[in-house]
Formats: sequence, C-alpha cells, structure tokens
Amino acid sequence: MATLLSVNVGLPKDVRWQSRTVHTGAWKYPVDGPHMVRRLNIDGDGQGDLQGHGGEQRAVLVYQTQSYAYWRKVLERDDLDFGRFGENFTVDGLADDEVCIGDRYVIGEAEFEVTQPRVTCYRVGMRLNEPRMASLLVAHHRPGFYLRVITEGRVRAGDRITRTRTGKGSLTVADTDALLYLPGTDPAKLRAALSIKALSPGWQQSFQDMSRRLDQPPGPAPAAPGWRGFKQLRVSQVVHETPVVSSFYLRSMDSRPLPAATPGQYLSVRIPREGRPGLVRSYSLSSAPDAAEYRISVKREDRGMVSTYLHTHLDRGDVIEAAAPRGAFVLADGRTPVALFSAGIGVTPVLAMLHQLAREHSSRAVWWVHTARDPEQHAFAEEARQLVARLPDAHAFIYYTAPDYTAPDYTAPEYTAPQHNAPDLEVTGGPCVTHGRMTSGGIRRLGIPADAHAYLCGPTGFMSDVTSALQLAGLSGSNIHTEVFGAPAAINPGVTSPGTGRPHQPPGPQGTGPSVTFARSGVSTRWSDQYATLLELAEACDIPTRWSCRTGVCHTCTTPLLTGRVQYTTQPLEDPDSGEALPCCSIPTTDVLLDL
Repeated sequence: MATLLSVNVGLPKDVRWQSRTVHTGAWKYPVDGPHMVRRLNIDGDGQGDLQGHGGEQRAVLVYQTQSYAYWRKVLERDDLDFGRFGENFTVDGLADDEVCIGDRYVIGEAEFEVTQPRVTCYRVGMRLNEPRMASLLVAHHRPGFYLRVITEGRVRAGDRITRTRTGKGSLTVADTDALLYLPGTDPAKLRAALSIKALSPGWQQSFQDMSRRLDQPPGPAPAAPGWRGFKQLRVSQVVHETPVVSSFYLRSMDSRPLPAATPGQYLSVRIPREGRPGLVRSYSLSSAPDAAEYRISVKREDRGMVSTYLHTHLDRGDVIEAAAPRGAFVLADGRTPVALFSAGIGVTPVLAMLHQLAREHSSRAVWWVHTARDPEQHAFAEEARQLVARLPDAHAFIYYTAPDYTAPDYTAPEYTAPQHNAPDLEVTGGPCVTHGRMTSGGIRRLGIPADAHAYLCGPTGFMSDVTSALQLAGLSGSNIHTEVFGAPAAINPGVTSPGTGRPHQPPGPQGTGPSVTFARSGVSTRWSDQYATLLELAEACDIPTRWSCRTGVCHTCTTPLLTGRVQYTTQPLEDPDSGEALPCCSIPTTDVLLDL
C-alpha cells in the first residue's frame, strides 16, 4: 500500500542565482496537519513560473522516498530532506516506472489523476545546488510526476494512497518522459501516448508534432558546408533595389563556380574593424539556387554598423569575407501547396524559394504574399511578378501599409483574378493589391489549403500574427516554418532581473582561449575558463539567449554553429543536428562563430 509521507508547500520568492534574480516556487517545506488541496494548488503553496509549472494539469507534484534514497547514494549526499526536489507530495511507493498516465488515486478526502512527468527545469538544480539535476532526472528515469485534482479535499502525512482507476494505454511516467526527451522514439509507445486523453495538452501537442515528423518522408541529408571558416569573395556588382535596400553580387576570387546554396539559406559576412575583431552579420541569399553568383540584399539600418559599412564601402571589385551558406529554413521537396509570406526585407529567403519553384516550373499551388510600405519601398516587385507568371498555379497578393498610399487606377488586361479573390483586393499589374495590413480574416480569404506548407520571414510580430492566422485557417503548426528577422526573443524562464541592455564585451580581463563570435550580436571575444559554458559567456555579454533546462535535455538553446567545434561538458541526452550546438552545456575547442 502506497502512503503519503509528507505534504510540502512554499510560496514563490526571489532567489539570487548567477548574478541574476529568479522568481521561483521550488523551495518547498513539510507542513503538519491536514491541508486543503484545491483545483489549482494546495493551500499555502504557489509556483513562480506558471508557463511551465502549476495550473489545473500540474496542480500537485509527486516524488518518491525511494528516489530520495537513490539520489542520496548517487550524489553522495545526506542533506536531502523531503521537499528538496520541489515536490508537494513525498510518497512511499508510486514508482515512475509503475505509475501510468491517467491513473487515478484517492488520498485522504481528495482524488487525483496523473497527467504528465515533471517538466525538465533548471530550478531543481538551483534548489539542490546540482546544475546537472534536470538531465540526471531524465537519464536515470526518475522524473516524478504531476497530478490533476479531480475532487478537492484535505490530505495529511500518513494518509493511505489507493488507486481507483488504471490509465488507458498503460504508459508509465518513466516511459512517457523518455519518449519526449530521449533518442530512439518507439512508434508503438508514441501511438499509445496519442490515445491517452488524460495526458496534459502540452505533452499531447509535443507528441502530435513528433508523430507528424515521423510520418513525413525522410528528406535529403543536409549538405556539408561549402567551405570551413571564412573565405574571400569579390563583389561583382552592386544594385540599388530601393532607397534603403541594395543587392551585392558575390563571386569566388578565382571565378570558379560557388557551391550551390539551398533556397532559404543565409550567408554570414565579416567586415574588418581596426584593432578589434571583425563584425559578423548574417543575410539571407536572395539569388536563384543555380545562379553563378551569390546575392545578398541588405537594408541599411540607421544604427546598423555592418549594413552601413556595406552600403557605404562596398563597390564593384571590392573583397569581403563570408562563411559558407547555411540554415535550416529551406524549401522542402514535395507536391503539397506552398505559401510564401514576407514583410519588408524579409522577402529575401522566400524570393530564393520562388526562384526554385519557377526554375522547376513547379505544378504545386503557390501563394506569394508580401507586405511593404509602398511601391517605392517594395524590393524585387517586378522580379517576383515575373517568377509568379512562370508558375501554372500561382496567386500573388501584395499589401501596402503607408497611410498616404493610393493604388494606381488600372487593371492589367491579361490578368484573371483567382476565384477566392476577396472583395477588398484590387488588381494592379498582376498581383492583387490591398491598401492596409494583413488581417486574420484576409489571410483566411486567400484560400490557402490546410495541407499547405507556409514559409514566413519578417519582423517577429508579423510572423506571430501570420502564424496565428494560418493556424486558425486550418494549417498545422508543423507545416508553418519561420525565419527569425533579427534576434529571436529571449527565453529565460523565471529570471526577473534583465541584463544591462545592448550586447557588450564580457566584464573583467580578456580570456586567452579560442575566439568566440556571436554573429547576430556583433560581439567577438576570447574564451575564458571562468565560464562553465558558452551560455554563461553569452549571458555575461548580455546577449539574448534561449534556454530552459541548462543541461542538454530540452534543446531550447539549440544554436547554429557557423564555424568551429565545441566540446560538451555535460553530454546531451540527444545530440543536436549537424551544424548546431547546445551552448548550455558546451565550451569551444576551436574558434567558433555562433548565430546568437
């Protein structure tokens, strides 16, 4: 008979950690007497990060005394008192490899249902002062699990735990955890997970995404980069596309053909700075994949050091350094419809995809949807129009957002509007032109089918709005692909004290190790052993970072490794793809260039 040994509660508080402040409810302590368990919590308890913890599906966290005994031995520690793993219920029994998702239990006056394993989180490592803990919980198949409250009631230490129902599918907590976080997906267990209604919605979505990826035919293996490190390329011509956008055509120094780029990939260029490391920025290739030269099209930003340099210093015959084309935002093969969405200079990668489709005279249905301020700021308008005209089943829609824009008063006689054309769209020289911004309703009226693959590039807000609209229109999230235009938003769960602002050199003396360059942030410095990981170095430079577990489990921090090699201080539970690195648990072994 399983038994409730301890009820543990604690309200969120601010904790200093690695020069930051984290708001967390991981500090739980045993309490005496009966305590009321409610739908969202136990009286006197709380969670600091409600995105990853708490709520109806994660009201109560359970951990076992047998796992405490296991960790005391493995970690060689004698200070592991109940509540140290952040659990609300410390129990005798209910092992992770025996309890199933959907099992129901009565404890005291309350009834509960098992909904999911514990979320991998760095804060359990904070509480135990053991940074590897999130990874260890998964690797050793001892995560613990969450309960949903079916019937509210009072519980107390010493209450017996009685199972009242066995979960459908008989998928244990340990197997469910391994299915999400460990390599070697078992299709049978994945099918079982998808049939369990008691599984929390977040985990259901993760398994649905995994199932779609498994169902998709394997694509070609990613090609190796065309060259290692940086090489010199010569500018063959400069073309001014709009008042603020210029295209730079680049060819090899010896005039030999450049390695073919995949539509959607980007080129990282480095400009010199006297006495300091060069600045690196990445620009999507806007050229056709079979072009003899690379073309990058760059918008000059008011405070953009690299874009200003390119616009003011580069001319025909000049030389620039570049890393080989890279990037996973690429046009997938197939016969399904394609929707290409862009805003402003975000047109460049999807224009390369449009070139590919036109070159193949693809029979796929294609939607070309672009937003610009006005025709003067609309780069590649005529080029895109000609490419669309070469496709037998293509539809083009343009949105001009300038308040004072007035559409031309003509209609191209050779143009026939598609049947799904919305009433507020007018035809001007081929594409349908709308004065104003895209709306969710307008996107639904475009008639994009639910099985289409959509590719989006532009400002973050634009991509978020379009993604939401496409999902409302019936597209699966796995069929919506985005290329971040600018630095992605940071993901630092629980951290309440932001950095100082703009990226900068790390404080203190310069390191003596390999060179580390953060391409998006324009920071290049030497590695110092005072940092445990590349993530810690990035944080010391106030570079926007994305992470959750900090131990190589969740892969939230996955970052393109443009050049160089890294070594893992904590081996990830699953290796990242080729050309990527996990900064949260790696250090450089050579000069590295990270797309951060």
